Amino acid sequence: MSFFAGLLSPRVERHLLSSEGEFVVDQVERHWITRVPGLGLVLLGIVCFVAMPLLRQWWAAGLWAGLILGLVGIWKIHTQNMDRFVVTNMRVFRVHGVLNQEMASVPIARLLDITMNRPLLGQVLNYGHFVFETAAQDQGLKRVPYVPDIVRRDLMIQTVIQRSGLRAQAGDASEYDDFFDEASDADPSRLARIAGRLRRRRSPQSAGDGS
Repeated sequence: MSFFAGLLSPRVERHLLSSEGEFVVDQVERHWITRVPGLGLVLLGIVCFVAMPLLRQWWAAGLWAGLILGLVGIWKIHTQNMDRFVVTNMRVFRVHGVLNQEMASVPIARLLDITMNRPLLGQVLNYGHFVFETAAQDQGLKRVPYVPDIVRRDLMIQTVIQRSGLRAQAGDASEYDDFFDEASDADPSRLARIAGRLRRRRSPQSAGDGS
């Protein structure tokens, strides 16, 4: 049963190091624009079904064309839905694939540089692409495309990185609730203030631990 469940959902929780206190800070699905090609094929398949009476003796061709287009479109949509980028208090990882599933992970401490690429269409539709430079150049996480609300998520990753420098584990799950509650808008200046406040919240405790 778990095998079939794994084909329908990425089930990122099974990859967590629960015994070490790892928890999900943010789980990111791909932007809805990645579903548009698959949706277009599904709609084209529906058109083929509707046109079957007009094809007369060629109705079977419309039937098969509609089935093939519909199934391919649904498969493309599901493939995009199975692609998840996950930020935890210890690492970032990406899981993707349906029949052949792949996972790539990088500890937070090994993230050397993060580039946020926002094309013109991405600025209009609020998405972008992450490019990660890591100590070992992990190819599975070199580029994470079509990240929705990328500005807020970039600030979240930067906050986790800052906290990981203060402690081996970047806080606990409740400390990130305010970030998502208060960062529902896309105001970069406000998001920066929230991220700064979260970092300062950790500073007194870090100083106390050092003493």
